Amino acid sequence: MDRKLVLATHNKDKARELQTLCSGFGLHVLTLDDVSPIGEIIEDGETLEENALKKARAVFGATGIPSLADDSGLEVHYLRGEPGIYTARYSGPGASYQSNCKKLLTEMRGVPPRRRGARFRTVLAFIAEGTEETVEGICKGTITEEPLGKNGFGYDPVFLPVGALRTFAEMDPDEKNRISHRGKALELIRPLLSEFFGREAGR
Repeated sequence: MDRKLVLATHNKDKARELQTLCSGFGLHVLTLDDVSPIGEIIEDGETLEENALKKARAVFGATGIPSLADDSGLEVHYLRGEPGIYTARYSGPGASYQSNCKKLLTEMRGVPPRRRGARFRTVLAFIAEGTEETVEGICKGTITEEPLGKNGFGYDPVFLPVGALRTFAEMDPDEKNRISHRGKALELIRPLLSEFFGREAGR
């Protein structure tokens, strides 16, 4: 049986990371670019969980294929949890990775190291016939004073995980995945995926 899983994203960087994390399940992992066109899913929830569930439900409803959606946010303590659910569009319309990082560093200019604490949170939502589950992964760290590293995406160049000597953008993908918020969330949902697709395979 060709066991399929759709990642509810068009973001190639996020899809690449999730596909790597999903390896080992023996699944045919698709993205929204691989299935019939699905209209824009407006992420208007008030929490990461609401947005993740909305995306997964929409994709499963349109395709009938088990769907996994991710919504992630960077929460900076000094900024009272911002950018949070607005992480991807923090710098406004047309936001890019670079413009978001630039705005964040501008907001944090002059803030001492002890007050630069932050955390990345990922909520993964898995939707399939008879199944609806969410899990959350968290990675704590600090915001650097300047971008460091060329790997990764998003805020990786300005996020230094607790206990690490390098930002996410200075790490290779395997190293980042072992400690990242997204990697931790995948570890938590791994037993559910194994159980579901194992059950599917036995039909």
